[in-house]
Amino acid sequence: MAVSTSRRGVMTLFSHPDCPESHRTRLVLADKELIADMVEVNPANPPEDFLDLSPTGTLPTLVDRDLVLTQARVIMEYLDERFPHPPLMPIDPVSRARVRSALYRIEKDWYPLLPELAEGGKGAAKARKALREGLLSIMPIFSASQFVMSDEFSLADATLAPILWRLPIYGIDLPAQPQTQPLLDYMARIFKRATFRQSLSDLELEMRPEMRAEMRQDVREARK
Repeated sequence: MAVSTSRRGVMTLFSHPDCPESHRTRLVLADKELIADMVEVNPANPPEDFLDLSPTGTLPTLVDRDLVLTQARVIMEYLDERFPHPPLMPIDPVSRARVRSALYRIEKDWYPLLPELAEGGKGAAKARKALREGLLSIMPIFSASQFVMSDEFSLADATLAPILWRLPIYGIDLPAQPQTQPLLDYMARIFKRATFRQSLSDLELEMRPEMRAEMRQDVREARK
């Protein structure tokens, strides 16, 4: 992970090792090269000291000195504003608005589908279809620029990446063909980034066995 439990940092991130919301927050920490103490929390049995900070048990939760933040989007924006280099939002207002619009759609349309997909309940098939069709509908975005609505990695990419990493466990297959190639190329760019690899928990690393050996060394180096 990008965070270290061996070096005491000012910040502490309470997260779950296979939660997409936690993952996108860890990805921002990694991209900013920030050190934070990582505390893994079982949401079914949260410790009392965590509940003292976050009475609703919301994950992720970031503690920075006397500040406690409990929503992934709020945490990500706080980190980007407090530690502005590298910036994870475009500088000019037009590009910034475009990325924010994409980020809003990812959070509004796709993140609500993830619990059903992870649990494999009665609505999983419908959620799977909605997510797959949603990804195919924005395919032109991946042809137009290196990242989501931008040539620089942004909060929108940090939010989309955990979903794309989990597609196999959600039962979503994107075979290589002209229609899907822009998205597959985008995924390859994201997954090759050192900071993405550093953001992975052990559980997340196991989600893609075909890439596990390739990535494990990067993860070990990041944790030293």
